[in-house]
Amino acid sequence: MIKNKPRNENRKRRHRRVRMKVSGDAARPRLNVFRSNKHIYAQIIDDRSGRTLAAASSLDNELRENLNRGSDREAAGKVGTLLARRALDRGIKEVVFDRGGYRYHGRVKALAEAAREEGLNF
Repeated sequence: MIKNKPRNENRKRRHRRVRMKVSGDAARPRLNVFRSNKHIYAQIIDDRSGRTLAAASSLDNELRENLNRGSDREAAGKVGTLLARRALDRGIKEVVFDRGGYRYHGRVKALAEAAREEGLNF
C-alpha cells in the first residue's frame, strides 16, 4: 500500500532539488520565499557567507497596520515592494529567485512581480 506524504514534506523535497541548482553570493544573492497559511516571508541571502542581507514579511510593523490579512496576494505584493526597497537601499540590484518549492503562482508570483516593479532584477 502506498502512503501519501504530507504536502509540506513534498514541498521540502522540491525545495532541496531547486537548491541544488540555485545559490546566491555577494554579487547575486538569493531571494528566498516562505509562505505559511497566515503570513508570507521573504529574505535576500548571501549563501557563501551565510548572512541575511535584507528581509521583509507580512508581520513587519510597517505593513501590519495597513494589511487586513497577511495571507493574500495584496499582502504578498506589499512584502515584495518593501523587500525590494530595503535591498536597493543596501545596494543590491540583482538577485536569484528561489521560490522555496512552491509553484510560481498566486502569492509567490505577486511577491516576485512587486519586487521586479520596484527595481530588483531577476
